[in-house]
Amino acid sequence: MALHFELVTPERLVRSEDVHMVVVPGAEGEFGVLEGHAPLMSTVRDGMVAIYKSAGAMPETIAIEGGFAEVNEQGLTVLAERVSG
Repeated sequence: MALHFELVTPERLVRSEDVHMVVVPGAEGEFGVLEGHAPLMSTVRDGMVAIYKSAGAMPETIAIEGGFAEVNEQGLTVLAERVSG
């Protein structure tokens, strides 16, 4: 099983892929999302999104600035104000 992950800015779709897990810098602390996670909406603070392509893999990180995260039955979408790099 895989989690469908999308990273979006107001200007473009940055990533759209199936991954094992994503750790998001939520406004009240980091949270990890796996396939089957309960529905959730959260504001996102400036920080690093860590993307784990498979269990036990080293994460790929992407710097983001602000925004929102939504987990639903389709997966995880992070709408970031800005993505660095």
